[in-house]
Amino acid sequence: MSRFEDKVALVTGAASGIGRATAERLAAEQATVFCSDVNGVGLSETIDGIRKAGGQVTGRTCDISSADACDESVAAAIEEFGKLDVLCNVAGVGIYGHATELTTEQWSSVISVNLSGTFYMSRAALPHLLETEGNIVNVASTAGLVGIAYAAAYCASKGGVVAMTKSMAVEFAHRNVRVNCVCPGGVDTPLARTFKVPEGGRPDLLARMMLVQKVGSPEEIAGAIAYLASEEARYVNGTAFAIDGGQVA
Repeated sequence: MSRFEDKVALVTGAASGIGRATAERLAAEQATVFCSDVNGVGLSETIDGIRKAGGQVTGRTCDISSADACDESVAAAIEEFGKLDVLCNVAGVGIYGHATELTTEQWSSVISVNLSGTFYMSRAALPHLLETEGNIVNVASTAGLVGIAYAAAYCASKGGVVAMTKSMAVEFAHRNVRVNCVCPGGVDTPLARTFKVPEGGRPDLLARMMLVQKVGSPEEIAGAIAYLASEEARYVNGTAFAIDGGQVA
């Protein structure tokens, strides 16, 4: 498919997992892709892989918890490619454990990346997306739709992403800029592999997350992101699309 021919997309979190799969999927559909991640080694691997597959891509390291770094990444994408049609906010972190043991620094770290970083990047990109009548696809989580034990900061951050997505969707609909988010359940990514029940925790509290035992793949989530970012989804705005095997049904 060539749904993104002549389109420029910026993808955060592109060094691994859903971010890498999204950058690869958009490039395979003829998008020109600007990749961003704090992990420089993984970012280079993603860029090299897309180039070897014949895609047009560049990128730079970026810590999205810094508003200045987000501004600089968007400015670099515009300088390189002249415009921006799609922003995919995929970068995220997770810290898990008993809420009573979550430190202020851990709370702030998760909120600053998952929620503030998504806002900073969107704020920087929106003036350019308004020019192209483009769109934003955020990666939230089913943790932003229902409570998940031992993930207070993560749930709070992703719930904020869902609410922010809806707010921006309403604000910019009349200016032909769409804002949507996907809410993955269990997906086989480096981030998901860091989750474990803390010492003294109850595994049964997590059992309702596993309606089906098979977890999703990054490529499956990337496929949904590509749909929402494409013209096929021109009438989809403000949605929080759960991809979770029925977890939140």
